[in-house]
Amino acid sequence: MEKINVVIGVIGADVHAVGNRIIDYAFSQAGFNVINLGVMVSQKEFMDAAIETNAKAIIVSSLYGHGELDCRGMGDMLKEAGLEDVLLYIGGNLVVGKSDFSEVEKLFKSMGFNRVYPPGADINQGIEDLKNDLKEKGIYA
Repeated sequence: MEKINVVIGVIGADVHAVGNRIIDYAFSQAGFNVINLGVMVSQKEFMDAAIETNAKAIIVSSLYGHGELDCRGMGDMLKEAGLEDVLLYIGGNLVVGKSDFSEVEKLFKSMGFNRVYPPGADINQGIEDLKNDLKEKGIYA
């Protein structure tokens, strides 16, 4: 079976690279072809990479607390580019200060994200979620 392409990266001015490397390694080990854009990635760079590689998912991470600002409009931009079928995941420390995660999750889902993960989430849960979401779309066997 051909490997499914997923685009990963750290959005905005965030330079936290360790988590990005862990995501890359874990998804690669799980059988995905990972296109790792690294750190300080713009929304447009995520979109362009998804188009160029025919990616089925974009996995965004953010640790410096400005994910809400960095991701505003991203879901709409992807829809306008015809990428509404690309799964959009995000995880990390997404907002400044202490917030109830259910509120953070609701906010990011309203912005077009399919899955939202809190700081310290189990990477294996994200991998299983992606496999299940792709199965629902008839993409993953």
